[in-house]
Amino acid sequence: MEKPGVVKSDSQDSQDLPRTQSFSQQPHPGSGHGHRNKAEEIARIDALATSPGVTMASFAHLDEKKILRKMDLRLIPMLALLYLLSFLDRGNIGNAKIEGLVEDLGMTGPQYNWTLTVFFFTYAAFEVPSNLLLKKLRPSIWLPSIMVAWGIVMTLMGIVQNYHGLLIARIFLGVAEAGLFPGVAYYITMWYCRHEAQFRQALFFSAASVAGAFSGLLAFGIAHMDGVGNLEGWRWIFILEGMLTVIVAIAAFFTLYDFPETASFLTEEERAFVVYRLKYQASQNSDAVQVAQDDTFQWSYVKDAFLDWQIWTNIWVYWGIVAPLYGISLFLPSIIRALGYTSSTAQLLTVPIYITASVLAVAVAYTSDRYGKRYPFILGCLCIMAIGFIMCLASTTPGVIYAGVFLATCALYPAFPGNITWLSNNLAGSTKRAAGQAIQIAMGNLAGAMASNFYRSQDAPRYVLGHALELAFIVAGIVAVGVLVVGYRRVNGKRERELEREREDGGMGWTVEEMSAKGDRAVTFRYFL
Repeated sequence: MEKPGVVKSDSQDSQDLPRTQSFSQQPHPGSGHGHRNKAEEIARIDALATSPGVTMASFAHLDEKKILRKMDLRLIPMLALLYLLSFLDRGNIGNAKIEGLVEDLGMTGPQYNWTLTVFFFTYAAFEVPSNLLLKKLRPSIWLPSIMVAWGIVMTLMGIVQNYHGLLIARIFLGVAEAGLFPGVAYYITMWYCRHEAQFRQALFFSAASVAGAFSGLLAFGIAHMDGVGNLEGWRWIFILEGMLTVIVAIAAFFTLYDFPETASFLTEEERAFVVYRLKYQASQNSDAVQVAQDDTFQWSYVKDAFLDWQIWTNIWVYWGIVAPLYGISLFLPSIIRALGYTSSTAQLLTVPIYITASVLAVAVAYTSDRYGKRYPFILGCLCIMAIGFIMCLASTTPGVIYAGVFLATCALYPAFPGNITWLSNNLAGSTKRAAGQAIQIAMGNLAGAMASNFYRSQDAPRYVLGHALELAFIVAGIVAVGVLVVGYRRVNGKRERELEREREDGGMGWTVEEMSAKGDRAVTFRYFL
């Protein structure tokens, strides 16, 4: 059998294909979470998917939508729950603040902002190493393990006695949580093709907006435990939510799947089909050749990710979304309370904002996948976000400011999975994609470190500086989207012309290894717009 890097003709006669009866129609015993050697199973399914003569016609009798539904039901709910708890645990400090955390620990406003900032330093530093470890290790082991770690840290935050204790706890929370979001964002690309990924990313990420709503409701309820066990209400927020995280993490050890090659809920033929789709997705529309992505681990692919222009340009788009995202998630209760509401009312007023944002994130992602476009939706959301913050800056009326924050939040939650998916769509080769997405998220999250200092206590109630800085980041993101679109179109046109010249010359001047190793720099690869 040929290696995964084989160059295959689209026009190969389907009559010469292997008989599909050679595939097992039942789940392979020992796949999934069994004790069979995972590496051998992965190699065997990869070989079946890239055997000589295998094309999409080989799998024409399979129900693709049914297979996708099976994947959705077994993957997305648990991933969404993991991210819900992750976002809940990193953002609940905003709820704890208005329940008395700052006063009880004798902290100043700048000290509170530092406890927010230090989280992002370790969070950013450990994302790339974590994603590379995820590729080496099993997701069903790695993701729950880091989840147990941050659940323990979160629980311990409930017993800190001073500013320095809280600061150290937030540092370690960043270390523990670093691997989840980039890990899951990459993990989804190992199951779904690039024209399907944003809807799944949005289902997963919408858990963040649900976490925002759930956080307000949960904090409203838990705050009434003030005095239980001689502990303040804000301490119980950390303790109970941390314990919940550990319990779910233990369940995740037994419910998370690794990769399609070993998925016990798919038959052997279905697994080969899923792998085939993923390996040849970047060049399926080429009428000249199909090139399988090289999924081996090589440090040169990691280096390529660090040197890729599109990743660093995309980070500016990411900053235009992440700065407002963390500004909102960390300070929304404070922003609303500063409009004249009580703490309890401010907690509850965050709920409709996050629920609406969650619904819109999924709806926009479905539309984006259906039409096969990314940048128009990202650009539109950035513009709406800008309008929302302009409303906050231009008015002193509480209702208008609340409407502006509402509008901005409802636009930023659909924009976030769109941007993450757009970059992943344009990185070929799983190692480069793993590194590239981790770089994007790690460097992008430095905007979270900046945003955690945008909303200063002395700027209440209007928070003009915070809103203005968020607006500046959004404008920079809009410019970066334009740069990416122009660059992608130029490269796609150049590759189309080069491929046409090769056709006219009567052959392809590349070896199997060269085309596979080039990944998204191959002449057959088309950037997704």
